[in-house]
Amino acid sequence: MIQKSTHYAKQGEVQRNWVLVDAEGAVLGRLATQVAMILRGKNKPQFTPNSDCGDFVVVINADKVQLTGNKANQKVYYRHSGYNGGLKAETFVEAMEKHPEQVIERAVRGMLPKTTLGRQQLKKLKIYAGAEHPHAAQNPTKIDLEA
Repeated sequence: MIQKSTHYAKQGEVQRNWVLVDAEGAVLGRLATQVAMILRGKNKPQFTPNSDCGDFVVVINADKVQLTGNKANQKVYYRHSGYNGGLKAETFVEAMEKHPEQVIERAVRGMLPKTTLGRQQLKKLKIYAGAEHPHAAQNPTKIDLEA
């Protein structure tokens, strides 16, 4: 009789790498799915759904991300303060002018689990509007997005 057991990755034995993603000319949704997959660790063979086994991700050129079709003018981000009449709305174009990092962060956050594990995984995401980033000492490996 052959017994097989599934190996579950534990917190101490997970090796985390640093990954650099260039968002210049990338489509927002396709970029966010790739980044979320790396943050969760689904690209690794020792993926475990209930533990944080993903890599650190550095996204540069966040201000050059794009949307397809006419969504750049039609997409609206809503938030509510909790008070009566406290609904705020801003379009994608306005959000990119003010804070392009939050546009990518919001897209990736929607693709991660809505638990403490998802919040822990989101902390490993570093987003920068320009081409410079302070994580050169970690030697991030640059990956190309799958078009």
